[in-house]
Amino acid sequence: MKIAILADIHGNALALKAVLADLKQREGADFIVNLGDCISGPLWPCETMKLLRQLDAITVRGNHDRQVATLPVETMIASDRYATSQITQQDREWLGALPQSTVIAPGIFACHATPDDDETYLIDRIENGGLVRDAETAISARLGNGAADCKIVLVGHSHRPDIVHTRNGITIINPDSVGCPAYDDDEPAHVSESGSPHARYALLTINVNQPAALPDIELIAVAYDHEKAAQRADENGRSDWAYAIRTGFSKQSL
Repeated sequence: MKIAILADIHGNALALKAVLADLKQREGADFIVNLGDCISGPLWPCETMKLLRQLDAITVRGNHDRQVATLPVETMIASDRYATSQITQQDREWLGALPQSTVIAPGIFACHATPDDDETYLIDRIENGGLVRDAETAISARLGNGAADCKIVLVGHSHRPDIVHTRNGITIINPDSVGCPAYDDDEPAHVSESGSPHARYALLTINVNQPAALPDIELIAVAYDHEKAAQRADENGRSDWAYAIRTGFSKQSL
C-alpha cells in the first residue's frame, strides 16, 4: 500500500500541481492524505481549493483552516484574511467541516499538529529562535493516547521534514510543506526554514503482508516555478512570503 502525504499547501497551487505531477510520474498512490493548512497565504487560495476538491484526498483540518472557517474576518491575520476574501462561503464551510484527526487505514493516524491541539508542534521544540527535533520522551508525551492502537502517525504544521520512530514503536512522519518553505511566528518568536524553495511531500509504502515491519518512507523535494509564486506574493504586498518562497529562509533570520 502506497500513501502520498501532503501538508501545508498554503494556497500555493503551482507547488501543488508540481507535487501531483511528480506523484503521477511515480505511478501514483493508493491514498493521498492532506494534513491541512490548505489555502492560507497571499497566493492562489481559490485555485488551490478547486484542485483539492477534484483531488478527493483524505484531509484533516489545520489551524489556519479552522481560523479561515470560524474567525471573524476583522480578527484574522493577513494570510487568513486574504484567503477568505478569495473563496466562497461553501469553501469556508468545507474547511470547517474537516476532521481534526482521522484514522486513514488500520494503524495509520493523521492530524495536523498533535492529536489534541492544532497549534502545538509534535516533533519539534523552539530553540534559539528556530525549530529543532525534541527529545523522544517529549514527543511521545505530546502524542499521548490520541493515536492509540496506531503504529504510524502522519503530521504537519512545522514545515520541517522529519521521521521519528519512538521507543513505543510508533513511526511519526512529517513531509514538510508543499507550498510554504519558511515562515516566522510571534507566539513565541521563532522561524521555520526548510532551506530551499522546493515543494515537499512524502511517500509511505507499507507491506500489507508484514504490517509490523518498518515502512519505507521517501521525503521528496520537487522543483517548480517558485519565482512565479514569489512574484504573486510580491504583487499581493507580501515581500516576507516572496523572500521565503525564493530562498527557503525567513527574512526574520537575517
